Amino acid sequence: MAVYTDINEVDLKDFLSQYDAGELLSYKGIAEGVENTNFLLHTTKDPLILTLYEKRVDRNDLPFFLGLMEHLASRGLTCPLPLPRKDGELLGELSERPAALISFLEGMWLRKPEARHCREVGAALAAMHLAGADFALKRPNALSLEGWKVLWEKSAARADEVEKGLEAEIREELDFLAAHWPKDLPAGVIHADLFQDNVFFLGDTLSGLIDFYFACNDLLAYDVSICLNAWCFEKTGEYNATKGMALLEGYRSVRPLSDAELAALPILARGSALRFFLTRLYDWLTTPEGALVVKKDPLEYLGKLRFHRAIVSPGEYGIEL
Repeated sequence: MAVYTDINEVDLKDFLSQYDAGELLSYKGIAEGVENTNFLLHTTKDPLILTLYEKRVDRNDLPFFLGLMEHLASRGLTCPLPLPRKDGELLGELSERPAALISFLEGMWLRKPEARHCREVGAALAAMHLAGADFALKRPNALSLEGWKVLWEKSAARADEVEKGLEAEIREELDFLAAHWPKDLPAGVIHADLFQDNVFFLGDTLSGLIDFYFACNDLLAYDVSICLNAWCFEKTGEYNATKGMALLEGYRSVRPLSDAELAALPILARGSALRFFLTRLYDWLTTPEGALVVKKDPLEYLGKLRFHRAIVSPGEYGIEL
């Protein structure tokens, strides 16, 4: 569960009075998510999502996140829209937290996606990359090479508690990626967190993308590698080449991948697997018992990292070169 900050109906009604959002009928916390506190609101107008931005989110980044959603929607991408206050501002404050009202997106996320769903995800990701090409604001990726090193140093001393030999393995991996990370690939706005719970479907049709709070500027193919890791492995840990092929075909049907981007996929996939391993490892080691957050097993992404380390050719992902 991810409700870090509680609210009461008196404060919430006062907050809603700053918007043209109707009168409050009911509200409830949303369990999904790990960074912010979210509530589903029902009003006399449309349902809304209330997001309270917690301490791990830099307030200075919020204009980028909220502005990006507006920009993408204006370019035809289906995603939630921030609701402006009566004074025109997108950001307010509730329970001593920065807060925003976001439009409610119909659909549900899939627990067992199939190849056809992966194809739609690939196409939607490419559409997002194209739609974000002229977004004026910039946000560097804080969770890239340098950020990984900082995060690792917070966990390194206890890494072998999770698996013997892990400390040496990850240090070697960080050194390898620092020496081989691609630098001259196409870059732009990326989602950086397009996991299954951030993609909504109505039936078998993708209805929209949500949760842009890790979005940043980085290599576009890096975002593709994040999706390969998030969508194309089975729960038992095996890579599903059919899903990988579908995701990559969907992406390339909207935005072609260059030969250099395809060649870099194994390195990029190692990096994105390491990124999520490191954040999970840190949370695994530091989240206290009894906290209202479900800790995610870092070893899932360690297995993915080891898989990508053994890849010789990007064709092994199921893509036709």
